[in-house]
Amino acid sequence: MARTRKRRPSTARRAVAASTALVLGAGALVVANVYAAAQEPAPTDGDGTRPVVATIDCPDVGNELTEVPGAARAGVDGDLATLDGQITEAYRRLAASRDAAARDPRFVRDDILTPLNDDRAVVIERIRLQISRSGGRPPAGIDSLATCTGRSPDAGRPGNGNGNGNGNGNGNGNSGGNGSGGGQAGNGPVAADYVDIRSVRANTGRLPRVQRNASRGTFTTRCGTNRNGLFNSDNVIVAPGVRNGAHHMHDYVGNQANDAFADDRTLARGATTCRNQGDRSSYYWPVLRVQNGQDEADAGADGGGRDRNVGKIQTPSSVTLEFVGNPRSPVVAMPRFLRIITGDAKALTNGTGNANASWSCTGFEDRQLKDKYPLCPSGSRVVRTFRFQSCWDGRNTDSANHRTHVAFVDPRTGACPSGFRAVPQLVQRIVYDVAPRRNFAIDSFPEQLHKPVTDHGDFINVFDRQLMQRLTQCLNRGQRCS
Repeated sequence: MARTRKRRPSTARRAVAASTALVLGAGALVVANVYAAAQEPAPTDGDGTRPVVATIDCPDVGNELTEVPGAARAGVDGDLATLDGQITEAYRRLAASRDAAARDPRFVRDDILTPLNDDRAVVIERIRLQISRSGGRPPAGIDSLATCTGRSPDAGRPGNGNGNGNGNGNGNGNSGGNGSGGGQAGNGPVAADYVDIRSVRANTGRLPRVQRNASRGTFTTRCGTNRNGLFNSDNVIVAPGVRNGAHHMHDYVGNQANDAFADDRTLARGATTCRNQGDRSSYYWPVLRVQNGQDEADAGADGGGRDRNVGKIQTPSSVTLEFVGNPRSPVVAMPRFLRIITGDAKALTNGTGNANASWSCTGFEDRQLKDKYPLCPSGSRVVRTFRFQSCWDGRNTDSANHRTHVAFVDPRTGACPSGFRAVPQLVQRIVYDVAPRRNFAIDSFPEQLHKPVTDHGDFINVFDRQLMQRLTQCLNRGQRCS
């Protein structure tokens, strides 16, 4: 049964004025206070320069595991979740280490990073053994992935252009950061993570030319906005069987049985908020919070305040879930229980190669942002858009790294990669009424500092066969259906 966290009346409380963040200075690791409000200026070092807020940068082991034998999958998934938990705990210690680090610049290295690296090495060796004993081949150099470092949020880890395979992001690889600790209990975002949408040029670019055999239709499913308040910090795709596997809260619409322990059978039986009961799919994404001096009910809970996600959760004013066709060919039906993750929850430290969320404002949606939050003018609302992968390998409903079984079309031609089939593309549009100020941010892993580039969406297809067939026919016949 899904863990449900209902909204309760919140208690007004002033945000803590200062928190602790790792900074890099004079070649040594030191700690400085940073202010909680993103719009406030950062404190300065003794020489008048602003400190550069740093975070813990660890290689993403899961991204490297493209092939894991089935017999080892459950154990490896659990160990990957353990690695995430280790980073979170190290970040908590980092945030509480101001006094000790101020006395000894080596404290962060010796008392936080070195123990973290040692603990990671043990878990990564266990992963290597599980894969080997199940007949698989661990990635070369997997042992080297144990080492984490401290780094500034804007220190160079360049992106790869649009980074999403569909040409919809601006993707300049800049994660932002102006030296202020920002909101969210002092671990970001910062003022430089926001931009007035009116200052952004139109950048949506040209779409692939529609071919004669294109599937031109659309199919809209209406599943509500999560006004019933179903939240949890699990992620059944990435960390099945692990409570708080995401370390941040998700909004859920559609299937109401989604939690860490939901298997295909559970999801097939789950209730749904979708109007058409043939759609029991699960649609979920990190919640958006506003820093308004009030606490949410999860202020002291995992996924909330304990993982440095604070502020009032905002219910979207609207959520549009639309499936579109392929500009080059007909589409085939999605397999039931197909799992797709779009975007990268760890894009701050991984780089923008898999980043894929777009931010904009109503009335300005020809201007899409990937690494900035938009500041919308009065009367305009914040918009998050996810365009999911729409090519399927024809065999698997998931893969070891949750990515290689699906792919994006070529942004110029609309064609799927060789060996992949075109399936309906989910386009998810989420709209919020938030004031045009730098006081909102998505939930994130603590070390990802609530950067907009870390936004991501998750989807599990639980359409019944009849409705999926209707959806596919609608797209291929060029109809508009709902």
